[in-house]
Amino acid sequence: MTGGRRHTEPLDVHLIAVREGAAGLEVLLSRRAGDVYAAGCWHLVSGHLDGPWEDMVAALVREAREESGVVVDPVDVRAAVTVHHRSPGGGARIGVFFAVERWEGTPEVMEPHVCDAMGWFSFDALPEPMVAYCRAGLDAYRAGARMAVHFQEPGDPIAYDRSVDRLVLVPEPAAPSAVPGQEVRAFAEQAVGRIAAWTDVSWARAESCVWRAVGAEGGQWYVKIHQNDRFHQREVDALRSWVPGLGAAAPRLVAAEPTLRAVVLTAVGGRTLHGAVHPPEQQRRVFHRIGQLASAIHYRALPRPPAADSLPLGKLELELERHLAGALPHLSPGDERFIRATAERAAGPAPLDAVPTHGDFQLRNLRWDEAAGALYVIDFERSQQGPAVRDFVRLSDAWHGRPDLLQAVMDGYGRPFTPEEENQLTVLSVLDAVSGISYGTAHGDPELVERGLRTLARLRAEQRP
Repeated sequence: MTGGRRHTEPLDVHLIAVREGAAGLEVLLSRRAGDVYAAGCWHLVSGHLDGPWEDMVAALVREAREESGVVVDPVDVRAAVTVHHRSPGGGARIGVFFAVERWEGTPEVMEPHVCDAMGWFSFDALPEPMVAYCRAGLDAYRAGARMAVHFQEPGDPIAYDRSVDRLVLVPEPAAPSAVPGQEVRAFAEQAVGRIAAWTDVSWARAESCVWRAVGAEGGQWYVKIHQNDRFHQREVDALRSWVPGLGAAAPRLVAAEPTLRAVVLTAVGGRTLHGAVHPPEQQRRVFHRIGQLASAIHYRALPRPPAADSLPLGKLELELERHLAGALPHLSPGDERFIRATAERAAGPAPLDAVPTHGDFQLRNLRWDEAAGALYVIDFERSQQGPAVRDFVRLSDAWHGRPDLLQAVMDGYGRPFTPEEENQLTVLSVLDAVSGISYGTAHGDPELVERGLRTLARLRAEQRP
C-alpha cells in the first residue's frame, strides 16, 4: 500500500425519484434547512446507512419514508450511478444513486427541522442553488454513466457552479462478447487445441461466464470463469480430489488458470433437470438416481469431525442478521419470529460430521440422459466439507408435495435422515431461504425470491401441530 493512510469514506444513498411531467421527466428535490451542511441548497432525498446490518437498498427505502413520506418497494429500486465525491473541505465519501419510478404516497416534507421545501423539477430546469455533489450525480445519471468521480478542490463552492464543474465520468467496459477474452481463448487452446466455435451458455446472471467450445476436430469442452478466487479454488480443489471418484457422472478438469480464474472442463451428457417435465414413474426413477449420486458424493471419503469455524451453523447469527435486513420487506406476518426461533435451535445439538458436499445440489446443476438412464452433476464452485444434509437444502424444494419423490431419494441414498440431520436441514433451509429472498431482491432474480418464500411457507406449515 502506498500513501499515508487507508481511505475510510462513509457511504450514503440518494433517491432519484422520477415522474413524467408536463414538460418531460421531473425529479424530486428537497431544500436543506437549519443547522446542516449546505443549508439553503436543493438536494435529493438522501442519507447514510444506519449500521452494519442495513444494506444500501434498505437504507434508501427507509430514507425515502423518513424524509418524504413515500413508501418504496425494494423491487422497484434500480441502480443509477455511483459517485466518489470529495467536498471542498477535503472529506470524501461514496454516494450510491438509485432511480425509482414507482412508490406509494405523496412526497411531502417530513423533517421540517432540516428541510423547508420539496418539489418536482424538470431535468432541464433544475433549481438553484443546488449541492454540487447532488448535481454531479444527476448529470452522470442523465449521461448514462454507471460510475463517476467528483473531487472538488479547496475553495470550490458547495453549490453547483458550471465554471468549476469537477464531474469526471468513468467509462464502462466494452459490451460483452459471445466469446471470452483473448487471454482465456489462448489458455483454452493451449489446453485442448484449436477451437473452431464458441457458444455463450452462461446463466442469465451477470456473474455467470460459461462457454461451450467445439474443437477444430469436433471435440467439445466447457470453459468457465469464476466470479471470485474462493469459488475458483473450491471448484478446482473438488475436481482434483473427490470428484474423479464419481466417474462419468461428473466433468473432468482439463486445465486451470488461477490468475484468470478460468477452468477447462470435459463435457457431460444429458439435459438439465431444471424445468424438465417427466411422467411420475420416470420422475421417481430420476430421484432415486439423485439419492444414489448424493450418497456417492458424501461417502467418497471417511467423514471428518466437524470444524466449528467452517460449519455454516457456526456463522448462523452473523449470516442471519445480514440477510434479514434485505428480506424483511417481503416476509409474511410471523415469518421473522419463526426464522429467529428456528435459528435458536441450531445452538443446541452438537455439529454433525463433515463430508464432501456439492454445495449447490439442485435440479439446475443435475443433467439426465433418459436413453442411457444416466445422471450427471456439474458446477462445484460451492463445494466444501460440511454436514451431508447441506446438499438437500435446495433439492428439498423439488420434492415438496411429492412424498413419493422424497422416498425415492431416500431409497437411493440408502438411509433416512437422523433426527439431528432433520433439525439441521430445517435450520439450513431457513437460512438459505432468507438469503435467497435478500439476494434475489437486490439482484432482480424473482426465482430466488419465490423459492425462498415458498420454502418458508412450507417449513412453517410443517412445524404446526
